[in-house]
Amino acid sequence: MPSYKLDRTTEDIRRELTAVFRELKDPRVSNTLLSIVRVEVSRDLSYCTVYVSDMEGMERAQRAVQGLKSAAGFIRHELGSRLSLRHVPELTFKATDSIEYSANISRILEDLKEEKHGSKPE
Repeated sequence: MPSYKLDRTTEDIRRELTAVFRELKDPRVSNTLLSIVRVEVSRDLSYCTVYVSDMEGMERAQRAVQGLKSAAGFIRHELGSRLSLRHVPELTFKATDSIEYSANISRILEDLKEEKHGSKPE
């Protein structure tokens, strides 16, 4: 399969997963600020790894992953009905702390900027 088709399919899966996540009733998923960081699909479209992150930290993201794992069958069924794929990939969810990490870097940069402007000689 050409890589542009795989890239397009990966983006379609990511877009539809975002919509399906909004519809889930599981409190571990619905009561959180969950974000899909990255979606990796195998070349034969049989496996899909979804990396998710939460604004409130890694522990909350891991709890959301447990909810997503329990709803994996429903999510896969919804993907099959929304996308025209011959074979809907098996979904694996993994928690990552990339949002928390980037927010921390942003805070550090802001602190450095304030230090620089606060210590100006007059």
